[in-house]
Amino acid sequence: MSLAGFLLVFCAALCHAFWNFLLKRINGDASLTWLFSALTVVIYLPLAIYFAWDWRGWGWLEIGFIVGSAVIHIGYFLLLQQGYRVGDLSVVYPTARATGPLISTVLAVLLFGEHLNHWMAAGIALILIGVLNLSRKPGSASRPTMASMGFGVLVGLLIGTYTLWDAHAVAALMIPPLLLDYGSNIVRSVLLTPLAIKRWPTVKLVWQQHRWKVLGIALFSPLAYILVLTAMTFTPLVYVAPTREISVLFSVLLGSLLLDEGYLRHRLKWALVMLFGVVILL
Repeated sequence: MSLAGFLLVFCAALCHAFWNFLLKRINGDASLTWLFSALTVVIYLPLAIYFAWDWRGWGWLEIGFIVGSAVIHIGYFLLLQQGYRVGDLSVVYPTARATGPLISTVLAVLLFGEHLNHWMAAGIALILIGVLNLSRKPGSASRPTMASMGFGVLVGLLIGTYTLWDAHAVAALMIPPLLLDYGSNIVRSVLLTPLAIKRWPTVKLVWQQHRWKVLGIALFSPLAYILVLTAMTFTPLVYVAPTREISVLFSVLLGSLLLDEGYLRHRLKWALVMLFGVVILL
């Protein structure tokens, strides 16, 4: 994995953990998903125009992949928010991040023929072991609830799905990463508009009470994914998907220190195991 690829994924991990922290603080639903998606369309409009101006790859296949990405991400955001309503950030997030790369990495090897050697397998194994143990509270009598773990696994399945889908879109179809994510936000906003209109008092209340948090999600959620998609254009998915899990370390710190979820020493210990796995991958 090149230094450029690693730096892109590392910055993406910071952004990803931060917007998930903000999402957990709000504890919203589909109304929030529409709100930050619509704001993203406004915030990133100048960059989208710049990239779309010179791109000549528009076709039905490319549009189909953008729409497909939007649909998968709707499910992802709705499940993620439901998971945060019933569980801790430091339980749901690590579980989801463990399941996602496992699925996407295995399928990348099986479907796309990407190479997986023994060192890479060891690194991935350490990352997954570290992430899964981060979601467990110390002591045999205290374990994550099945609801939290269940939502984490379901979110992870969608992470693996959209990772493969979008990796093919940017690497094979050559859709610019920013346009893929921007188009996905447009489609997501359109599809959720009827629901937002129906729940307009809730949308207004979320905006009034959490304006800066919503703006933070609208800014950093796309940025995190655009950075990852950019790395995918020149870095094999079997490197990118597991390395993204460094975001778990940041989510543990945010959850334990700022959300009072506790168990910082235990979770940092397993975060170091995960980081050692990342080092092996580099």
